[in-house]
Amino acid sequence: MLRFWTAAPRRSWGMRWPSHVRTSLVCEAIDMAVRRCPVEKGATVFHSDRGSQYTSQKFLDHLKSYGIRPSVGRTGVCWDNAWAESFNATLKNERVHRMVYPTRQKAINDIASWIELRYNHVRLHSALGYRTPNEVEQEFLGLTKAA
Repeated sequence: MLRFWTAAPRRSWGMRWPSHVRTSLVCEAIDMAVRRCPVEKGATVFHSDRGSQYTSQKFLDHLKSYGIRPSVGRTGVCWDNAWAESFNATLKNERVHRMVYPTRQKAINDIASWIELRYNHVRLHSALGYRTPNEVEQEFLGLTKAA
């Protein structure tokens, strides 16, 4: 699964379930994330590993079209991607390993529902003061007052 999220509220914004991870696919996921999350030109950063799809000129041009700054992790530094690895572990432990999926499409639908309905809306995160990503996002955007 390919997904994007914002650091402040730890909310998942863009997802794709490919049989491949080509540049066109990561561009589509960026498009989805941009539709759902406000981008601050010059301040929004996309961080990735050194995969060729993320370091291609086509992808860099796509990020630039939105004013998103690219950031690439250093070779051999596991902490660069620790947050993504933590999300993967949570997803597997709390959902995927507890299910049997008869088809790829059923897995995609179930995982997307878990992310949108549980992870972003219900699941409390210790790093967010035991609040949900949506609560933190609303506070961040100034739509609700902090409790």
